[in-house]
Amino acid sequence: MADKTNATINRLNRISGQVRGVAQMVEDDRYCIDILHQLQAVKSALAKVETQILKDHAACCVAEAIASGDEADQREKFEELIDLFAKRR
Repeated sequence: MADKTNATINRLNRISGQVRGVAQMVEDDRYCIDILHQLQAVKSALAKVETQILKDHAACCVAEAIASGDEADQREKFEELIDLFAKRR
């Protein structure tokens, strides 16, 4: 699990650098389309991290709740996912 955590932290650090780069582009009054391209890249990178964390959650937390047989825990994990996806609207 430490490898996945390190990979996620590395990705987030790269994204942080990208965001700082976009801020610098705005300060430098760079061409709007160039800034928008970089913003799209940031959004795409964040989406990839989000997907990986969601997969990890399903493989770990949700799977453990199912294996436990604890209906309350299963319901809680299911409701968390429903709430998460409802916020995306």
